[in-house]
Amino acid sequence: MKPLAFARYAWGLLVYTLGVIVWGAYVRATGSGDGCGQHWPTCQGAILPEIEHVKTIIEFSHRISSGLALLGVILLFFWGRRIFAKDHPAYFGVTFTLWAMIVETLAGGGLVLFQLVAYNDSVARVVIMAVHLLITLTLLGAMALTAYWASGGPPLRIRNQGAVGWALGIAVLAFFTLAASGAVTALADTLFRAPSFWEGVKQDLSPTAHFLVQLRVLHPLIAVSVGIYILLMTGVVSRLRPSPRVRQLGVVLVTLFGVQILIGLWNMFSNTPVALQMLHLLSADAVWIAFVLFAAAALASGIQAAEQTEVHQPSPHEGGARASVRHYIALTKPRIISLLLFTALAGLFIAAGGWPGWKLLLVVLLGGYASAGAANAINMVIDRDIDAKMERTRGRPTVQNRISSADALKFAFLLAAFAFVVLWWGANLLAATLSLAGLMHYVLIYTLYLKRRSWSNIVIGGAAGAFPPLVGWAAVTGDLNLLAWYLFAIVFFWTPVHFWALALLIKDDYARVGVPMLPVVLGDRVTVIQIALYAVLTAVISIMPLTLGQMGWIYAASAGFLNLVLLAQSLMLYLHPQRPQARRLFFYSMSYLALLFLAMAVDRSVHF
Repeated sequence: MKPLAFARYAWGLLVYTLGVIVWGAYVRATGSGDGCGQHWPTCQGAILPEIEHVKTIIEFSHRISSGLALLGVILLFFWGRRIFAKDHPAYFGVTFTLWAMIVETLAGGGLVLFQLVAYNDSVARVVIMAVHLLITLTLLGAMALTAYWASGGPPLRIRNQGAVGWALGIAVLAFFTLAASGAVTALADTLFRAPSFWEGVKQDLSPTAHFLVQLRVLHPLIAVSVGIYILLMTGVVSRLRPSPRVRQLGVVLVTLFGVQILIGLWNMFSNTPVALQMLHLLSADAVWIAFVLFAAAALASGIQAAEQTEVHQPSPHEGGARASVRHYIALTKPRIISLLLFTALAGLFIAAGGWPGWKLLLVVLLGGYASAGAANAINMVIDRDIDAKMERTRGRPTVQNRISSADALKFAFLLAAFAFVVLWWGANLLAATLSLAGLMHYVLIYTLYLKRRSWSNIVIGGAAGAFPPLVGWAAVTGDLNLLAWYLFAIVFFWTPVHFWALALLIKDDYARVGVPMLPVVLGDRVTVIQIALYAVLTAVISIMPLTLGQMGWIYAASAGFLNLVLLAQSLMLYLHPQRPQARRLFFYSMSYLALLFLAMAVDRSVHF
């Protein structure tokens, strides 16, 4: 009975602490942080201050509620140490919670003692506020783990977690980055509140604005980027840790993060009212707690890592040999990446209207390759079972056991992190976010969800290949206009033409492994009709940039000729749905896309 009562108390204390934290946001948002003057832990130099201002009531009530939370943690500490053995994870949890609470309390006191409250807009306040919020997250994580372990949750197994450990570690850094940017944004909203949303946007983009205002614009993009990564991480970890608890907590985590994004948008467009700021912080803390519990379930010692239960089928030629650089390069699928990189670089030149400079060229080249390579490496891990049965993929390093799934995923996550950092540092956050969105779309939407479920997998999932030109464009301009979206649409509608022609060639492989590609499900006749329809749509979309007045005769002539050949090849396939014609269309489709984007880049450099 004692552990059960303790667990209930731990969960209740966690909920109470959330209320204290949210009330602290009200103190900050109303500028009441100096309500007790420069005194701490006393208020105005007294234990019971004279109430002369509303700000004093607000700040003093926060002091009282925080003090009660501290007493609650002290009780949690002594109670837990008494009823749990030293080797029980809850024993460690209560100790960690107490230390986190002490540091949190001292950090809050430091803000008051150094007058980093109310309307102080110094760099020191920004740094301390960000650190304070990170300590708060640490405290909440410790309390959540303590309650989880006290409720019977299994202990963690930190070592030998392979790619899951890396994925979760990167997620912790992502959450901390998001929290730090959120602290900056919240302070900017308090100190430099705009009369309306659009006035706020003007302030954010003004070169003369206060540094806090200029930093505020980063938070939404960081939130989207982190959200994309959380989706990716949750999908991969849930696949590698196929436990009902992991899957359930993964659903909770993704759902709560989606709700938080919606609240954040509501907060932003409503011009950040205090109530919504408090709700936004509450939802952020709830997401963090859900992540901590998800990570705890994934790292539990009772769960056997999926990558450690692989059925090894070494090649008679290659079994047992060590992985080389060549095998890691093969993980990235360089031949497939080449066309994606070309469209990204073309988008770079199209946006620049000529030479974009060596720096941007190298940044997009490196970042684009790393991001696409990461997506392909994750795809090889997920599809390892069917790759082993298909003729064209059975030589992949994951199938031949040259590289374990764990090492492949470590490599993939490192590539993804490298791509994001390089694109953010060398170009801008929008380009980095778009690159990450393309990776997420390919892994989650196409590989994990659609590929084995629906013949429309390549129509919807193929949008991942349409992100590279957006990345190239955003790297130059920092935004996306209508022409950039036309580049996206061209690749989007071209993809079914290209991929279904390939599917006609290898439909027997797909049928053998049960992947519902269009020729397997509906037959060759329906496939060639669909190819013809998408070829027409591709031709129509490729002409649309001319209507914007941003293309000249070079592109008009090139697009006209290339589209005529594409339509002719598609018609020939419709009339003669045979492998040789499908092969001709497949190879021409690659030349078509490359030459179309090349013509656009040349035209823009000549005429604009």
